[in-house]
Amino acid sequence: MNSEVSSLTLRALRRVLRATELGSRQLAAQTGLTPSQLLVLREIDALGSATPSAVAQALQFSQATITAIVDRLVVLGFAQRQRGERDKRQVHLILLPDGAQVLAEAPDPLQKRFIDRFADLPTWEQAMILAAAERLAVLMDAERIDAAPLLDSGQIDRSEPR
Repeated sequence: MNSEVSSLTLRALRRVLRATELGSRQLAAQTGLTPSQLLVLREIDALGSATPSAVAQALQFSQATITAIVDRLVVLGFAQRQRGERDKRQVHLILLPDGAQVLAEAPDPLQKRFIDRFADLPTWEQAMILAAAERLAVLMDAERIDAAPLLDSGQIDRSEPR
């Protein structure tokens, strides 16, 4: 029975990974963005004028990750960095019209669907899923892997939307 259960568990895990990959491809095809780039754009939009630190803290990304993502969003013309009016040392991130348009057209990302559905679960079930997911990470020697690029699944040339 143990072999059968482990096989079924691996199959379920592969389905989750495949859903993540398909969601990332759909997002890239429709918007030219990675899930992490979309999350950053959404956070900039939600905060209005946001500092990179505020975005990093809200998304629990490292400052280096935010810098790299924002660099790409600036190149794509979706966001811009703007020096603070009062304190020129401070940088604010501004959503540009093309960024707002891509947000409006972006499909519902896998993370949002998961978060919405997860929030509807009873607290005990949320805790059980968290414990199981943490244990899976340990079993797969993945507990120290940086998960900041949430649900990204590899390098795709996203210089232009498909």
